[in-house]
Amino acid sequence: MKTKSGKMTVGILTVLLSVSFMFMPISAPAEPIRLKYADFMPASAFTSVQMERWKNEVEKQTGGKVAIETFPNSKLLGAVNMIDGIIEGKADIGCFVMSYLGDRFVITNGTSLPLKIPDARVGSLVLWDIYNKYKPESFAKVKVLTMFTTAPSNIMSKKPVRGIRDIKGLDLRASGGAGQILKAWGANLADMPIGKTPEALAKGQVQGLLSTLDLIQDMNFAETCRFVTMTNTAIYPLAVVMNLDKWNSLPEDVRKIMADMGAEQAEWTGKYVDNHVKEAIAWAKETYQVEFIEMTKAQKTKFDYLIQPLTSQWIRGAKAKGFPAGEIVKDIRKFIRKYSQ
Repeated sequence: MKTKSGKMTVGILTVLLSVSFMFMPISAPAEPIRLKYADFMPASAFTSVQMERWKNEVEKQTGGKVAIETFPNSKLLGAVNMIDGIIEGKADIGCFVMSYLGDRFVITNGTSLPLKIPDARVGSLVLWDIYNKYKPESFAKVKVLTMFTTAPSNIMSKKPVRGIRDIKGLDLRASGGAGQILKAWGANLADMPIGKTPEALAKGQVQGLLSTLDLIQDMNFAETCRFVTMTNTAIYPLAVVMNLDKWNSLPEDVRKIMADMGAEQAEWTGKYVDNHVKEAIAWAKETYQVEFIEMTKAQKTKFDYLIQPLTSQWIRGAKAKGFPAGEIVKDIRKFIRKYSQ
């Protein structure tokens, strides 16, 4: 049997407990891990499009545990200083073109040889497999998140290039493997980052470029280059890398999500580029009436003949530096066949 005082005691305790719960500190939700991702290309270019896609996927798959701020158009780091800026911690993640740094990325730059990579999807998967097989020492100071390539390169120019005579002495922009191809064809190579090319075209410093055709729209090269000669040669290999200390600081589940996305992001980007190239060609024809020149079989044979020695030259040079160059080329060709089927 409960007494009146007992009931009062229970009531007082209940009130005190209720009040204490009201004033207990409520733990705030954990702040997301914030990362800065830099790109050197404009927001419309495929490198920045894939950057936004990767950001959205990571944020979704981590349930908001990670928040990524993106910086396209060299707002944080430029094309040439991208990887060193990532190593130094000026950004957490960055995308860069390996051919801009010459001999620093010998193994992966082997994919830019004239080995008939048919499109960006195949190129991206080939590059990813080559990286994963050889794990080049040149990437030891960063964490590689994914890799992908451009579509094959074609000549965009102010005047028509219908045969090998038309390209001799022409000032054209390219870099890396594409630059070696231009020199083999007899053009004057202007080796510069793609971001500086629109100004060089406007000033008459170059008469065109050898590059992937999505840029005819994304960087509006169609405005100055009203002719495109279809050569379908070298691709440009790119990598997305993360500062190693930042990578090691991430929770294990976040690292797993990012690592698992590598191959899938490579293929997604390649497919996007291939589709976008088709859209860009249609846009250039409609907007600027750009003429797309298909060379005769005889002319194409001359172009191809002149660049045949580049692969054997690369093998000799890379072998002299201690790389298994012959095996690398064999593997590239093997992976091209694998992904082209």
